[in-house]
Amino acid sequence: MLLILGTFRIAPGAIDAARPAMTRMIAQSRAEPGCIEYSYSEDLLDPGLFRVTERWRDREALAGHSSAPHLLEWRACWPRLGIGERDLILYNADDGEPI
Repeated sequence: MLLILGTFRIAPGAIDAARPAMTRMIAQSRAEPGCIEYSYSEDLLDPGLFRVTERWRDREALAGHSSAPHLLEWRACWPRLGIGERDLILYNADDGEPI
């Protein structure tokens, strides 16, 4: 399993405008083959900071995501929405265990 964790920033005044694009991105990513989890969460103490959590079955699934039309559409709207400071890290992980 692959785990991607990280952050990105949205200009605080553009968050409401970005929500529809983020909602589409999340919904379409979750529908992709091999997507186990895909989410964004806003940091309550740092306005405009969003945390990313992704889990993918394998590299093939992640490669499909990397070229998906909805990902390209999402990236195309970044300049308009002031999205930047993207910092994502890919980890190889086992299936984990509940604690």
